Amino acid sequence: MKFAIVTVLIVAAVVGTHAVDWSSVKSLNIEPKVPMIRRHDAPNGRITKGETAGRNQFPYQVGLMLYVNGGAAWCGGTLISDRWIVTAAHCTDALTTGVDVYLGAWDRTNKKEEGQQIVFVETKNVIVHEEWKPDTITNDISLIKLPVPIEFNKNIQPAKLPVKSEKYNTYAGETAIASGWGKTSDAATGATDILQFINTPIMNNSGCSPWYVGLVHGTNICIKTTGGVSTCNGDSGGPLVLADGSNTLIGATSFGISFGCESGWPGVFTRITSYLDWIEKHSGVVNKGF
Repeated sequence: MKFAIVTVLIVAAVVGTHAVDWSSVKSLNIEPKVPMIRRHDAPNGRITKGETAGRNQFPYQVGLMLYVNGGAAWCGGTLISDRWIVTAAHCTDALTTGVDVYLGAWDRTNKKEEGQQIVFVETKNVIVHEEWKPDTITNDISLIKLPVPIEFNKNIQPAKLPVKSEKYNTYAGETAIASGWGKTSDAATGATDILQFINTPIMNNSGCSPWYVGLVHGTNICIKTTGGVSTCNGDSGGPLVLADGSNTLIGATSFGISFGCESGWPGVFTRITSYLDWIEKHSGVVNKGF
């Protein structure tokens, strides 16, 4: 048991929560949640070497401006109903006042963009998984409840949850789409303005776990990042959906390697099928397939 613990700590020293853009944080004196990791050295949540999204291409994509101790940081999320958003626990667990939720956005810096809406959500309406464990990055999922139902339009549409009867599908070998405003290269200093995306193959967990000893579990899903095509800082909590046109949400960006998003290490996501019961319990949102 002692050896197992040491192994996790050594790996954790180079692995961090995958996608909060802490470069935008101002005067945040927050202790690292992964042993021996500084926030800005943590695994990133951004899109590197991706493509620029089309307007309305990903209407379920949500941006999150998180307010913590007088500072702010950026994450992503996924709209799953007219009231509820799925994101990562490591994005929301330190919130103080709340979060600005960007809906229908493409250029996140253009507050006058047609179709873009920004809704403030108080911390009391954020639900972090009760068994979220920062030291092992397990149960990295949370829910955000909008204060009022949002009206759907061409800019704002929910992603689909997987059908509950299919929750044991591993999706290995299938192609998925990850999107977000995270860093577009390891050299970038912060999140990008315009929404980006990548098409990426899903790995077997057996092929992913050796890269992150003790940190990849059945509740995770991994993607290949061949050629440096990956998520990065600022993409944390954002969507991984099947590339079959169904907009089925199968992952939320969780972590990667601190060596860099272009390093070729797999990107790791929270596996949504592992939390369908939890999502239904807290939000009532479920896909029964009929």
